[in-house]
Amino acid sequence: MPAHMKRNYTELAFDVLLYIIMILVTIATLYPFLNVLAISLNDSVDTVKGGIYIWPREFTLQNYKTIFRYPGLITGFQNSVLRTVIGSVLGVLSASMVAYVLARKDFQARRPMSVMFAMTLYFSGGLVPVYMLMRNLHLINTFWIYILPGLLGVWYVFVIRSYMDGLPYELQESAKIDGANDFMIFWKIILPLCKPVLATIALFIAVGHWNSWFDTLLYNSTNEKLTTLQYELNKVLLSTQSGNEAHNPNASQSIAKVSPESIKMSITMVVTLPILLVYPFLQKYFVKGITLGAVKS
Repeated sequence: MPAHMKRNYTELAFDVLLYIIMILVTIATLYPFLNVLAISLNDSVDTVKGGIYIWPREFTLQNYKTIFRYPGLITGFQNSVLRTVIGSVLGVLSASMVAYVLARKDFQARRPMSVMFAMTLYFSGGLVPVYMLMRNLHLINTFWIYILPGLLGVWYVFVIRSYMDGLPYELQESAKIDGANDFMIFWKIILPLCKPVLATIALFIAVGHWNSWFDTLLYNSTNEKLTTLQYELNKVLLSTQSGNEAHNPNASQSIAKVSPESIKMSITMVVTLPILLVYPFLQKYFVKGITLGAVKS
């Protein structure tokens, strides 16, 4: 057999093996999501029997009807979207501004400032002192309790600063020669080059805000107008497990028709889908070139 034919067979066998591996990886990735979706769309009584994989055996929307029957869910959804958008924008902006300062080679205090910021990653005041601080700042029972305490993420600052350190410093020097000030350099040169890392950090911050519910329990649990989606869904799940409908008597009949497992899977889908819808818009920045055609050191 000629050598080129052996090479073609080897390449074909390698391609087939690669496709098989990718198919298995895809199945392993999609199966948990499809399983959760199938259980959420399956009759709860039938779900208890087991055997639900990627397709509902007895299709129903009763699980979702039960969840969305709670009056606080709409308000919680609006507040969660609002805190996610505002928190992500301000979080990325504040982290990138601090990172830009720490990345400046002419900033004399960059090392001690970095050490000071790093110490906050290892030490915390604790739950009770933090609560007393929020109370003294009059942030309890306000919407800004969701935004201000976590406005600056130190870990995000270090990630963005490391990214900025890899950018050609000649870009900033040439901009200064042309008369640009620090704000113009940051806004028109540094930020556009940092789109991939900023998109990644924005997704991390958005997921954190979207999934947060404990701060609502601590600070705003008595104010129904400031509730969040995760907190309301957690109450739905707890009421399903305990059978306690004191906070929402109108849902008692529907709760009796569903199981905790079905409610749990439905809640998982409700809180996951918005993030899945946002991810494709940020994905292109994860693999995009950053300094293509720029000045190289």
